[in-house]
Amino acid sequence: MRRRTLLTGIAGGVLATGATPALASGARRVLHVRPGGSVQAAVDAVTGPGWTIVVHPGTYREVVNVPAQAAELTLRGASRDPRDAVLVYDNANGTKKPDGTTYGTAGSATFTSAAPGLTVRDLTIANDWLRADHPDITGTQAVAAYTYGDRTHFDNVRLLAHQDTLFVETTALTSFDRQYFHRCHIEGDVDFVFGRATAVFEDCHFHTLQRDVGFTPKGMVFAPSTARANPHGILAVRCRITSGAEDAAYKLARPWVPSYETTAWPSLVVRDTRIGPGIDPMTPYTNMREQYPWQTMRFREYRNCGPGAVIPVPENRPRLSAEEAGSHTKATYLGDWRPRA
Repeated sequence: MRRRTLLTGIAGGVLATGATPALASGARRVLHVRPGGSVQAAVDAVTGPGWTIVVHPGTYREVVNVPAQAAELTLRGASRDPRDAVLVYDNANGTKKPDGTTYGTAGSATFTSAAPGLTVRDLTIANDWLRADHPDITGTQAVAAYTYGDRTHFDNVRLLAHQDTLFVETTALTSFDRQYFHRCHIEGDVDFVFGRATAVFEDCHFHTLQRDVGFTPKGMVFAPSTARANPHGILAVRCRITSGAEDAAYKLARPWVPSYETTAWPSLVVRDTRIGPGIDPMTPYTNMREQYPWQTMRFREYRNCGPGAVIPVPENRPRLSAEEAGSHTKATYLGDWRPRA
C-alpha cells in the first residue's frame, strides 16, 4: 500500500526543527510560517486571543497542539487551495513513545486543539501512518485532527487518514461543545468521523478508501458517541459520500459507546445528502458492541438521494418526518453561534 499524495503542484518544504516564524505585524497579531519553519513554533508564539497564523505553501511534518489559551485563533493557508499547505505526521494509537508507552488514539493526532473559537481554513491536515508498514502494531487508529473546543470552525480543509481521521470531542461529558465543518473533504476507512461533539457538516465530501481486506464491511463513515443529555450529535447536511471501494463495502455508521462512558446515546442525522454506491443500502448501520444495538440509538435520515440512499428494507433506515427535520438544522444545532461560511 502506498502513501497517498498529499501535496500537488508545488515543491514541498521540509520542516527545520526549532525554526521560528516571522511576525508580520505586531498590531495585527499575524504570524507567517514558511517552508523550513514550524507551525507549532508559531502556535507557541501566540500570547492571547485573536491571533492569525498564515501557513505558506509547503509540507510541514510535525505534530501541532493548540492550547485552550490560544482562543479565537485563526490558522489558514496562504492560498485558497488546501492542497498547497500540508500539515502531516504519522503516529498511531500503538506507536511507542520514547518512554515505551503508546500514544493512544487521541495522542496519535497530527493536529490537536482545545482552543475555543478556533478557525482553520484552506489547509490539509493528514496522518499518513499505514497499517501495511507496521504489521506489528494492533492499535491502528491514527487521527489527523482531534478537536475539543466550543465554536471550532473548519472551512475548505482536507482531512486525510485511514482509521479515526477526525475526532470531534468535547472538553467534558457535560460540555456540549459545537463544531462546524464547511466545504471540507474528509476521507478514511474505519469510524473516520467520530466523537461526542455537536458537529455540523455542511457541503462536505466524505470519501471511503479502498482497503486491502477480504471482509465486509470494510469500515464505517461515522461513529458518534453523543452524551445522553445532549439533544444534538453529528449532523451532515447537503453533503456527498463517495467511495474508492466496491459497491456496498461500507456502512454509513455504527454507534460508539465508550467503555469509560457507558451512558452515551449516540446521535447522527444525515439529510439532503447524496450517498454513493459504496454504502450498503440494505443494512447501512451496524453495531460496534452487541450490547449497544444501533436500533436503540438516535440514528435518522431525511431526504437523501443516490444509490446508497435507496430504502429496500425500511426498518433498516429510520427516517425523520418533515416536522422532525425542522429540529435538525445547522441553526438548531449551533444555537447562538453563527459561524461565517
